[in-house]
Amino acid sequence: MKPAAIIPVLALLSAPALIAQQPEGGAALLRVRLADRLERLARDVDGVMGYTVIDLTTGERIDRLASATFPTASSIKPAILYELFKQSDEGRVKLDAPVPWDAKRAVGGSGVLFGLSNPTLSLRDYATLMIVLSDNTATNVVIDAVGMDRVNARMQSLGLGDIRLRRRMMDLEAARQGHENVATPAALARLLMIIDKGEGVTAASREAMLSTLKKGKTSPMLRGIPPGVPVASKPGDLDAVRADAGIVYVPGRPYVFVAMTSWLQKDEDGERAIEEASRAAYQYFERLASSSEYGRKVR
Repeated sequence: MKPAAIIPVLALLSAPALIAQQPEGGAALLRVRLADRLERLARDVDGVMGYTVIDLTTGERIDRLASATFPTASSIKPAILYELFKQSDEGRVKLDAPVPWDAKRAVGGSGVLFGLSNPTLSLRDYATLMIVLSDNTATNVVIDAVGMDRVNARMQSLGLGDIRLRRRMMDLEAARQGHENVATPAALARLLMIIDKGEGVTAASREAMLSTLKKGKTSPMLRGIPPGVPVASKPGDLDAVRADAGIVYVPGRPYVFVAMTSWLQKDEDGERAIEEASRAAYQYFERLASSSEYGRKVR
């Protein structure tokens, strides 16, 4: 037997014992197969891949390198979004007050503000550009408004010290000095669950954050999910780094999906692995949602 075939066989051999412990019977075997499929996808990447997938109905999770630290790229932006709305609830910032900015401070990368002259937008609008278009200039405006230290202190207070905002967007010199924005798959997954539940914020802020995160965008994770399924997400990419984090609202069986890759030989390999992992996760949860406890499709 080839070494690559050993892990899938062992996983399936262990399935009867797992099934015996689960009231839903055959669904446990589906979970084993999903875990095996995700592992094979990650193992085949010429780089490093970690992920966290959490069933929001049962709390069950499938993890790989969930506590490993990865560069976040733009997938750290929900942490900035949370801090912005938390400070709004505290009266520290005004979301809808106009905020002029200096065009000389514009940075490249994704977004539209880099090509504009002197727009005056509200912090709410900058936050929307930060999430939907991943606008790096807008992100820096929000970071300056809320304070980088406050973002990190907030994450620490939430038990998410593994999420660390250590530089503004497109600050390559800071990155070269080791000040990279980082997180673990588990911490990003927990942050999304906090936002979904509205922990620590008002109901209005929760709804505003989720509405922003659900706005249309493209990403490897979303390519693995049929159009029309609501997803609150934020992808990120840098050279040799691809990350995607979101809550997928499958009716009756929502779940959290976070996949992070680094040390990629080819960026497209990371994107392909995340897309296929996302597709596998969606197919699993959609099957659970549309089936009876005995596995009959009922919708």
